[in-house]
Amino acid sequence: MNTPPSLPLRVLIVDDEAPARHRLRDLLADCADQLAVDVVAEADNGLDALEQAQQQPVDVVLLDIRMPGMDGLECAAHLNRLAPPPAIIFSTAYDAYACQAFDLNAVDYLLKPVRAERLVRALSRAHRLSHGALDQLRDAHPKARTHLSLNEKGRIVLIPVDDILYLKAELKYVTVRTAAREFLIEESLTHLETEFDTVFLRIHRNCLVTRARIREIGKLPGDEDGHFLRLDGLDERLMVSRRQYSALREKIKSI
Repeated sequence: MNTPPSLPLRVLIVDDEAPARHRLRDLLADCADQLAVDVVAEADNGLDALEQAQQQPVDVVLLDIRMPGMDGLECAAHLNRLAPPPAIIFSTAYDAYACQAFDLNAVDYLLKPVRAERLVRALSRAHRLSHGALDQLRDAHPKARTHLSLNEKGRIVLIPVDDILYLKAELKYVTVRTAAREFLIEESLTHLETEFDTVFLRIHRNCLVTRARIREIGKLPGDEDGHFLRLDGLDERLMVSRRQYSALREKIKSI
């Protein structure tokens, strides 16, 4: 981190359990003679943490992993879009074996119950996480995200997965379509298909649609093998490739 040592570290505490947040705050107060720290905010969920981190400068986030809805790993990935991103220290009740993934990726974490000396050591060497390290952590502890995100005009914009109608690959970007608008994100369509395999269906080499939103599959006039698809909340006709049509018909029978 680039924070001058004479200034206190600005810390955001994130945990869905109030006693855990209070314990961390008390430990930080006890460590004041060893390390200057200013707790600038607390949050009890990932969404609130992202909002808090954008309302004031934050140097370090003490981030619980297991939280309802958006977990700590997903929250960290979104926080990493801030400029500059804060350092992340995870807190977890995972056993030592499960924490090997953190060790291999040089990611600092605190095992609960957190000890004062361990907290000071983690804060003293806190660093920002690479996107690669975060991807590997999510691979080790897989859970589909609740939101996609992008940086727009200096702020993190969250796109609830439940609001997405389709995803379409265009050059190096993916267009995310909701009923309200379109967004451009830099992600792999193949990776999104794997992560959200129960949510999206492939209808073309460059397009995934939300299976629960499929309203109609029709045949293109004058084209014996050509088909299109319509989604609830969208009048646009999406082309279904010949290769995907048969597989699509089988899959939607179970919807």
